[in-house]
Amino acid sequence: MPGTVTDPVLRKRLNDIQQRLAKGIASVDPHHRLRASPFTYRVIAGHALEIVYRDVTRIDETEVLGIKRLIGDHCFCAVTPQSAETLTVSFVVPLDE
Repeated sequence: MPGTVTDPVLRKRLNDIQQRLAKGIASVDPHHRLRASPFTYRVIAGHALEIVYRDVTRIDETEVLGIKRLIGDHCFCAVTPQSAETLTVSFVVPLDE
């Protein structure tokens, strides 16, 4: 996904976020709920990054707060039912600093 972004500053910011998540998720996801779930990255109109975890069986507030710390303080999280047994957990990160 960062390879499709042509702005070098934006591409670096996206890479930084992805690296922080990759390196730090083990410390904030002790039950492997997010790491075991499929996820996608999507840039929205060049102004925000959406990270979506699907098929999450459960999520605790501490896990959400841990991911938010890894991503950066200015992100938003939404947890919505996907099915009777699973959730979709979305984080939206504004890219305009």
